[in-house]
Amino acid sequence: MSERNAAQVHVVFCTCPDAVVAESLAGSVVEEGLAACATILPGAVSVYSWQGKIERDNEALLMIKTTGARLSALTARICDLHPYDVPEVIAHPITAGHDSYLDWVRQCTTTTA
Repeated sequence: MSERNAAQVHVVFCTCPDAVVAESLAGSVVEEGLAACATILPGAVSVYSWQGKIERDNEALLMIKTTGARLSALTARICDLHPYDVPEVIAHPITAGHDSYLDWVRQCTTTTA
């Protein structure tokens, strides 16, 4: 595990109303080269404040792996495709990881002109 190859790789969290939406969104962002991988974690329960009320919903959580260079485009695409008015898109930089995996994320999300 190395810190040297972690630069510019991020994990992005995005909740979805169900696994069907999560799978569709995951497929789109990976196919479009905005992410290398999107892991779907069903069974999430979110408790949140929305329009002055406390809400509770069953959701699916996406863990999306991408690069800093693709983060803006990924966020825009999620907002285009997502059914929520305000989709959750939270990115965390990876500070350490398996060099080969991090290289693979970069390779999958590199655009060619």
